[in-house]
Amino acid sequence: MFETISVRRHLGEPSKVLIGNILPQLDDFLPSGRRVVVITDRNLARAYPELIGRFEHIIIGLGEGNKTLTTVERAYSNLLKMNADREIFILGVGGGIVTDTAGYVASTWLRGVRFGFVATSLLAQVDASVGGKNGVNLHRFKNMVGTFNQPDFVLCDTGMLATLPEREFRAGLAEIAKAGIIADPELFSMLEAHTYEDLCGDQQLLGEVIARAVRVKANIVEQDEREAGERRKLNLGHTFAHAIEKLSHRYVHGEAVAIGTAIIADLSERVVGLQPETSKRIVAVLDKMGLPVSYPSVVKLIPAVHSDKKRDSEAINLILIRDIGNCEVRRMPLAEIESYF
Repeated sequence: MFETISVRRHLGEPSKVLIGNILPQLDDFLPSGRRVVVITDRNLARAYPELIGRFEHIIIGLGEGNKTLTTVERAYSNLLKMNADREIFILGVGGGIVTDTAGYVASTWLRGVRFGFVATSLLAQVDASVGGKNGVNLHRFKNMVGTFNQPDFVLCDTGMLATLPEREFRAGLAEIAKAGIIADPELFSMLEAHTYEDLCGDQQLLGEVIARAVRVKANIVEQDEREAGERRKLNLGHTFAHAIEKLSHRYVHGEAVAIGTAIIADLSERVVGLQPETSKRIVAVLDKMGLPVSYPSVVKLIPAVHSDKKRDSEAINLILIRDIGNCEVRRMPLAEIESYF
């Protein structure tokens, strides 16, 4: 059993996100007659040798430090050696680092070839692989180089999450909580009502929260595919999260998002009148999921926020929380943000 969520694209057929026991049906989604080249990392190549070994493949390094233009250039070189033409289909198999990189390679190789994803981490299934934002980092600044280009499909096989390290699973829960805060109070209530162990042990429950998070993102992306307005809400917590990731190697992306969301909840109390009780609920859910919710000195993050790609002159668009399911985009001068901390 699986669920299909369609995401409209400005060109072509909708992008499809498929959630459930879907990996055995991979061949049904690959374009007939096209040569498939897999981009994955060495851990996934070891974990799924039969899957990866079926296709020509390119192996990239592990970790955020490999999500760079250097890695992209190496992938291009491999494609050159393979004599890869415009008729190839690139299949990214992995977590967010792999899908971000593979999507960018596919979007730029010979001015763009078709691609799809098998998302293997919770964070990739609910966020990174969905919606068509592909990109890599530059000098430790997150996602400074990239494209808007949606995959043909994203396969989110929940069974693949059984071997996911606990830390990575928890990190994905931060993005699910984010989706609930932005536009789905019932999803947020589900996280309040269940424990981390519930989500790990109940495939039906896990599939439901993944699907709800994907629907939040799909609905927003359909309204604003290229992040001119409404899609900015998906950056809830990310401005501070990216600053944290730039300044510290201590946190993975989802952990930084949890801290960034807690910071925004605090700021939202003072700027848009978020009820303190609601702010406490947000922090409590993140904490219950085993995620960090504080940073030693928020003011030290401000210089890194100045370099965020969402900055415009001396102001930045921050996503603030009015209530669970009700967020707003507010342009705030950087000096004003700094004054609150």
